[in-house]
Amino acid sequence: MIYISAVIIPLIIAIIIFCGLVENKKVYDLFCEGAKEGIEMTLKMFPTLIGIFLAIGMLRNSGLLDFFAKFIGNIIKNFNVPSEIIPLALIKPISGSASMALATDIISKFGTETRIGMIAATIMAASETTFYVIAVYMNSIKAKKSRNVIIPAIIADLVSIITAICIIK
Repeated sequence: MIYISAVIIPLIIAIIIFCGLVENKKVYDLFCEGAKEGIEMTLKMFPTLIGIFLAIGMLRNSGLLDFFAKFIGNIIKNFNVPSEIIPLALIKPISGSASMALATDIISKFGTETRIGMIAATIMAASETTFYVIAVYMNSIKAKKSRNVIIPAIIADLVSIITAICIIK
């Protein structure tokens, strides 16, 4: 496995170069064009990313996340759902790095073999950083009506979190 992981990227690059040469394409020129387009796309998305990171920081530092976690915890305590996973379920659709930090804390505190640890791991695997992905993709295609995408995406996140809890139960 170590050998495969060390060889796979150079192998893919060699295959791309070989296919380009077989098709008589200017591989290096195409690479440079793609790199230029990638930089242009990054510069176009930069303001959106800064706005997302600012909003995430404000949400975490304002205490609003803790408020929602306590509020939702009171609602779902009758369903035998561990309250320790609520902050993770709330932050996962917003920030991948913040949710990774929360999941790491949960797993190191409770362990991987516990119900809480398994739910946290399943939530991490089964859900997406929805708002980040929507912001990046909607900005890249210059879409104006992101609300048509946000509601189904939030529903999908909610279903994935509920499914994670039910599967581990």
